[in-house]
Amino acid sequence: MIIRCNYEEVSALKHGARAFLEGCEGDQRAVAAPPEAQASVAALLPRLVGDLTLSTLEELRSVQAAVGAIVVCLRAEMEAAVAATHPADEQAVSAYFDFAHAYAVQARLADMGSEMEALIELMTGERATDDLAREFVFPD
Repeated sequence: MIIRCNYEEVSALKHGARAFLEGCEGDQRAVAAPPEAQASVAALLPRLVGDLTLSTLEELRSVQAAVGAIVVCLRAEMEAAVAATHPADEQAVSAYFDFAHAYAVQARLADMGSEMEALIELMTGERATDDLAREFVFPD
């Protein structure tokens, strides 16, 4: 399965991943994401060069966790930029667009996750257990 990502989305996710790994605005990383999120974000960062190919539901869930942490971080950056400047300030507007692009990818990942779970259930007759999430492979 492929998640299509345009240039702006990839750029926003890269910026957010770096910001997350360096410590979010107001250190939202520690509050908003479980400790595993740092490893997920670090693993995702080198893959942020274009579209994302996801072969298993487990892989998608890992990417979802990373993107979720990035979205929380970018939202904190956006709120800090608006509070420090003005909603129409260039820095605040740029922060909004980074957040919005990452959020759009997060929404597509959630949709794809629901589709993958439904396909696993349809093909196996079982709900998507952790074992099935790891073992059931989806073609590109």
